[in-house]
Amino acid sequence: MQIIILGAGQVGSSLAQHLSSEANDITVVDHDGAVLRELQERLDLRTVMGRGSHPDVLERAGAADADMIVAVTNSDEVNMVACQVAYTLFHTPTKIARVRTASYLQHEDTLFRQDALPVDVLISPEQLVTDYIYRLIRHPGALQVVDFVGGRLEMVAVRAYYGGALVGHELRELAEHTPGIHTRVAAIFRHGRPIKPTPDTVIEPDDEVFFLAAPKNVRAVTRELRELDKPYKRIMIAGGGNIGRRLARKLEQHYQVKIIERDPARCRMLAEELDHAIILRGDAAAEDLLREENIEAVDVFVALTNDDEANILSAMLAKRLGARKVMSLVNRPSYAQLVESGIVDVAISPQQVTLGALLTHVRRGDIVAVHSLRRGAAEALEAVAHGDRKTSKVVGRRIGEIRLPEGTQIVAVVRGEQAIMADPDTVIEPEDHVIIFVADKRHIADVERLFQVGITFL
Repeated sequence: MQIIILGAGQVGSSLAQHLSSEANDITVVDHDGAVLRELQERLDLRTVMGRGSHPDVLERAGAADADMIVAVTNSDEVNMVACQVAYTLFHTPTKIARVRTASYLQHEDTLFRQDALPVDVLISPEQLVTDYIYRLIRHPGALQVVDFVGGRLEMVAVRAYYGGALVGHELRELAEHTPGIHTRVAAIFRHGRPIKPTPDTVIEPDDEVFFLAAPKNVRAVTRELRELDKPYKRIMIAGGGNIGRRLARKLEQHYQVKIIERDPARCRMLAEELDHAIILRGDAAAEDLLREENIEAVDVFVALTNDDEANILSAMLAKRLGARKVMSLVNRPSYAQLVESGIVDVAISPQQVTLGALLTHVRRGDIVAVHSLRRGAAEALEAVAHGDRKTSKVVGRRIGEIRLPEGTQIVAVVRGEQAIMADPDTVIEPEDHVIIFVADKRHIADVERLFQVGITFL
């Protein structure tokens, strides 16, 4: 696939890195020559220097032959105009734009149409990150939570600890411990390496376990893997920017929410817009302020400013002063890996959250959801099976007879309103939604080929 990525920032670079290793023809456009040179030294791709919305720059990038343009520059306006130019002059089939301004998104149905601004797919990082954090708060103890089939199923990552009923026991006992609950362990990572889950696999302390279940059953399954955290009630947010404001609005009806914001004008705006959240003007890294606001009684402290260092330091301070759980928004991948080693409970990478939404529209075959897991090393996909036994490698076949790449598991099959936790005898039927865990993203292309329909397969 020929793909042009406009913008070599964190999101654009992450996407380029993922796609260039999957036999795609990638061109990255940016006005910063130094960033482009660094990318070209690391990755197998083309680069073009210039502004992505200019017709001559798009022409040099090969827009006339491109299958897709992904506009993820820091400017909403550049992204939207680039899609318009690509559509009008080059007839590019698929146009994806990152749009962050809420004012544009409020008129999404009217603005972003083929007869107006021809953007096929809108990506709003702030909303994606807000939803991601909300799911983490809804499921205490989870390291990562992603959803499938419109939220009917969730894949949850938790770290196993002593106190969980299943720790030290074989995986087959999970069904005995949770009668009437449909769940499936998709993967286990031990000391950073994937282990194929089998009925006789023994769960060990510190294992990172990914399981799939309906949202209402997540807490019961989590209880099997670790001592259950009490539901969260008190949330403190450091930073009242776009993500902080959206998260507070989403939480304030059901949680006690406080926002710490330094800018007085922003504080006034937040106070006018939010109904129940308490707005505090000050520095989230000020120990006196945190103590005054009873940080030791806070269930979750979430640092969401635009400054990685400020987020990490305020989260560390909050943890030291007694906050139960601390999360930090971290843009730099190297920081994210460092702080999640024990300094901060959960490091939230906007690039990884956004990447999954972008990959959904890049993957071959009918892929309706993609989630990047474990800092991009693994993926979980929701694919729709089409065709019949003659034209498909999966339809009409038992899962046990499908040749899956190493480390790949078919976790569940959703057929209409029925969710079926997969086993070797489960037969995949046409139009089934199939949820797959891929422990090593190098096998993604093999998984995609499984779900592509051909004229015939021998």
